[in-house]
Amino acid sequence: MTFSKKSLGQNFLIDKNIIKKITNLTNISNQNIFEIGPGKGSLTSEILKHNPKSLTLVEKDKNLYSKLIEKYKQIKKINLINEDILKISLDDILLKDTIVFGNLPYNISSQILVKFIKLNKWPPKYSKLIFMFQKEVAEKVIGTFGTTKYGRLSILTDYRLQIGKKFDVSPNSFSPKPKVISSVLLLEPKQKLFNKIKKIENLEKITAIFFSNKRKMINKNIIKIFKNINYLNYFKDLNLNLRPSDLRSEKYFEITKLYEKLKLSSLVK
Repeated sequence: MTFSKKSLGQNFLIDKNIIKKITNLTNISNQNIFEIGPGKGSLTSEILKHNPKSLTLVEKDKNLYSKLIEKYKQIKKINLINEDILKISLDDILLKDTIVFGNLPYNISSQILVKFIKLNKWPPKYSKLIFMFQKEVAEKVIGTFGTTKYGRLSILTDYRLQIGKKFDVSPNSFSPKPKVISSVLLLEPKQKLFNKIKKIENLEKITAIFFSNKRKMINKNIIKIFKNINYLNYFKDLNLNLRPSDLRSEKYFEITKLYEKLKLSSLVK
């Protein structure tokens, strides 16, 4: 019997109907598949029924990894990796047009998503991300402007990913049962980025500064970024009395582009 490890945020998906619903979100047949945290292999086995071209599994837990090795030893198309997903190089491992599945550990789910958003090569090698999050985190990922869930994570996601289908999953679908509802999201990379930011890390930095004081007016956050407040003349109708949540994603992209332009001249902090 395999027990879940709380430190790894393990909640094993056991509901066969939900597993089928996840795999039916997209065509898997003859596709390259990448699964994060396969656990006992419930989703893995369902993926295999669709006859993928290849299947790469990344499992951090050594005990589960050993059991997966034994379980799938006869299947040559499977590549098993015993590593932390946050520490491996995705550019080196992902194959072209890979579909990525993940029943993500709640404690690092947003970090995993950001890792896939921040890949250096864009468009990336993956074609779809099908991730399960804690519902509260999922709402922050897809949070739209004007809602309470809109913030750093939704702005970062909106820059590079398109939100697709989603559905909620009851705690009863897992063992052990989590105390929260989960949500499955299908995310697809935007092939063309209309706001050309040179380094997505700069967008991360700008949004981090703004939302560190999300209840305060943006004038104090602007001063933390730009040495000269007159640079704000670059922006039309930017009201410094607004709060961070009052600015649309596109405005953060514009601010980041100006930051990058002035950074070359050492005109920003």
